[in-house]
Amino acid sequence: MMSRPLTTAVALALALPAFAASAASDPATELDEVLVTATRTEIALRDSLSPAQVIGRAEIERSQATSLQQLLSGRAGINLTNMGGLGKQTSLFLRGAGSNQLLVLVDGVRIGSATAGLPALQDLPVELIERIEIVRGPHSSLYGADAIGGVIQIFTRREHGGLQPRAMVGAGSNRLREASAGLGLGGERGWFGADFAFLRTDGINACNGTAAGWGAGCFADEPDRDGYRNRSASLRGGGKFGDAWTLEGSALRAEGYNHYDGSWANYSETVQQVFSGKLRFAPSAAATLQATVGRSYDESDDYGAAGFVGGLQTRRDQASVQGDFVPGEGQNLTAGLDWLDDHITGSTAYDVDSRDNTGVFAEYQGRFGPQQLQAGLRYDDNEQFGSHTTGNLGWGWHFDGGLLLSARYSTGFRAPSFNDLYYPYFGNPDLQPEESKNLNLALSGQVQAWRWTLDVFENRVDDLISFDSTTFLPGNIDTARLRGGEITVATTVAGWDLSAQYSHVDPRNRSQGANRGKLLPRRARDTGRIDLDRDFGDFAFGTTVNAAGSRFDDAANLVRVGGYATVDLRVEYAFHSDWTVLARVTNLFDRDYQLVDWYNQPGREFGLNLRWQPAR
Repeated sequence: MMSRPLTTAVALALALPAFAASAASDPATELDEVLVTATRTEIALRDSLSPAQVIGRAEIERSQATSLQQLLSGRAGINLTNMGGLGKQTSLFLRGAGSNQLLVLVDGVRIGSATAGLPALQDLPVELIERIEIVRGPHSSLYGADAIGGVIQIFTRREHGGLQPRAMVGAGSNRLREASAGLGLGGERGWFGADFAFLRTDGINACNGTAAGWGAGCFADEPDRDGYRNRSASLRGGGKFGDAWTLEGSALRAEGYNHYDGSWANYSETVQQVFSGKLRFAPSAAATLQATVGRSYDESDDYGAAGFVGGLQTRRDQASVQGDFVPGEGQNLTAGLDWLDDHITGSTAYDVDSRDNTGVFAEYQGRFGPQQLQAGLRYDDNEQFGSHTTGNLGWGWHFDGGLLLSARYSTGFRAPSFNDLYYPYFGNPDLQPEESKNLNLALSGQVQAWRWTLDVFENRVDDLISFDSTTFLPGNIDTARLRGGEITVATTVAGWDLSAQYSHVDPRNRSQGANRGKLLPRRARDTGRIDLDRDFGDFAFGTTVNAAGSRFDDAANLVRVGGYATVDLRVEYAFHSDWTVLARVTNLFDRDYQLVDWYNQPGREFGLNLRWQPAR
């Protein structure tokens, strides 16, 4: 049964436009946000034909989130799972697509393990993030493989003018200790910045499984606290040379030290590194050329009672060239070439340990009076599975009064991971990419004090890779239909910032066999989130209601994980122009819930932080 706060979120989302329209008259105060990920060029968020959301630095700080899971939970299209609290494995399902069908970028560089096909979201610290762009639906026509569910791009901290030092210290429940410090300098001709973040917690008992019996969760009986420690740092800088040339670069390193419950291993050390560089040449307003290079590195070493038990390292080298041209007013043409090389090393010997991919793409955007057109095409040539072509076609009509009606059709694919292809005795080198076809219809508006979007979609995914009981190997045997919709509403009324988001997804297994018609596991059909914030002079108050319906933990839909709703409270007090004290309580009513069967989530937690950031 859907929890009451989720029902409230839905009702509020539906009622908010009318409330905002009848509310007196505060004009919209937010500037048009800029979106890059949806088209690989800068466009206004409200003009995007792709469903998208932007989370800026101000919202990140206001949320007082200590992890990406807290920051992203309940947002439009997003389902999250977590296996035991801070630092534990976190998977993100976007519009019902699997976490291995999601492309995650950091400063334009693809991240994640090439063996498992998953990014380690739990190790990316929010204190080093400037903004997050979430683009829902297939975008392989721009980015190639793995963007079936969508694309999430994370941008590290960036300076916007003048010398800006900053620091934060904090403590909380379960012996949480955190600190961060940074320095930024931005000017007309150049910028530089460096940030460091540290977080440590004793954690909770991650798993309530047992050491014996089928279906015993983690198959370990370890009723202890499972702690986590993270150390992260980022550097970035850049400058303008003359009137046409811009050079910039960034680097991020995140280290995770994680205790968990497991029969084979119960401690891991992880490293994520991302390096990027970009050279941009803009001789005129009608033409821009840019070349980018990047490398991401993912390392995981596992330990058990007897010591080291295994480790894997992924190195992903990337390069691209892109040209953006303006052939006429309201027209934009983007074309480019991408190159990616994956290489793995470690204690497991794979038959093949490297592969490369070359992709060429083109994207057209045009505005003809009230109409908007978008069309794209991409061709990928992969060393392992050959060639693949994807595309997209979008149309929009801008009505008077800020209303936009749009439709978008797109295709996508996921490349088999190294584990799918070459894991010793369990890989299948004959696997083909998974393929998707998606249709999205949307209606959005921005009038005076309120903004809203309504999206409905259907995504059909063929050749899903899963275990084939006839060969005892993975195979292209499954089909899925992902159907649903999202509602987002935001308004400012009488000083209150109010936003509501609701998502519904019906992720069905459409393959032949005993599980045909079953829901795909670990996806809640209904999720919702309400955020309410207001400033009272030197004080600021906020609350978040986050809720999700029940989900199944297995493909046969025999193991149900119950729904939940949590309430978080937060308060800030700026006792000096440079100093702010922040306090929060999460899961106010101490709700006992799980996101994955057998794996616990934290109960009520408190936090207190002190932030120093000199006023500009």
